[in-house]
Amino acid sequence: MKALRFHRHGDPDVLVYEDVPDPVLSDGEVLVRVRACAVNGLDVFVRRGATETAIPLPMTTGADIAGDVVETGTASTGVAVGDRVVVNPRLFCGRCRSCLSGEHSACVDYAVIGWQRPGGYAEYVTVPDANLRRIPDPVSYVQAAAVPLAFTTAWRMLVTRARLRPAETVLVLSGSGGVAGAAIQIASLLGARVAATTSTAKLQRVAALGPELLIDHSTEDVTERVLDWTSGRGVDVVVQTQGGRTWAQGLEQVARLGRVVLCSALQGADPPEDLGLIAWKQLTVIGSTGATPLDFERVIDELALGRLRPPVDSTYALADGADGHRAFERHEHVGKVVLEV
Repeated sequence: MKALRFHRHGDPDVLVYEDVPDPVLSDGEVLVRVRACAVNGLDVFVRRGATETAIPLPMTTGADIAGDVVETGTASTGVAVGDRVVVNPRLFCGRCRSCLSGEHSACVDYAVIGWQRPGGYAEYVTVPDANLRRIPDPVSYVQAAAVPLAFTTAWRMLVTRARLRPAETVLVLSGSGGVAGAAIQIASLLGARVAATTSTAKLQRVAALGPELLIDHSTEDVTERVLDWTSGRGVDVVVQTQGGRTWAQGLEQVARLGRVVLCSALQGADPPEDLGLIAWKQLTVIGSTGATPLDFERVIDELALGRLRPPVDSTYALADGADGHRAFERHEHVGKVVLEV
């Protein structure tokens, strides 16, 4: 089969479209003919070798997979040949205390398809049967591939970790990102009032995601706009994916007794920290990683009901995946960059 993989870490030029051996099924697994696979920040980190775990080389990355079931293993019972499926890329042991308590994202053997094992930048991939859901009929392969990592991460951040309530106010920083864009939709779905920031070039596209207030962080004072919107109080929840210079600003924009929920720090993980402000405002800072199988189920249910709309910015053929990575790293997109196989 054909796959897009790398033999050494580096920039997008290390991605090579080449012939590789077909994957071999194990019991409890399904062979999926990949139709689409989104590009994620995780894919970029894996390609660069910028993760906390060693990457086996050569490597086929790609975590967000949608395709067709073409073969099932002897112990596989959840899906049938011909089913259109979307893959939950997260892998868990199912036996540790975290898994047994329903907190799978804290599993001692937590892993991700496309990181610790070959992913979806290929014509075929093997995945555990338990990690599949049928794609709802109105949803395309490309749209389905835009869902798994971003929407489940945002769901866990807002529903499970921050425990967002109806009528609360939420500020989503850098709303054009995959997780941030999903958070805008999920917060609105939960009945919250949502504000989001973005740059001038992306205003109209982020507006289509439905925030009540949209702030151009390149020309406007975000804190001033947020305080005006909340009558001087600040927001109940800040959704933080950026870190860096936005961290201290987010602490100013959140209300007393508010929450800051964080899943990544794309602008830097070592920002200045005002512990006095956190104590004075009695803030709760919440870390959030990954998502559980139940989070995945709930997101797909909402997708089937048409209440979540995965935005897709652009598509590339798998053979042109290096161009897709370059587009992703220019940070000009709103929604997902997706490779079609």
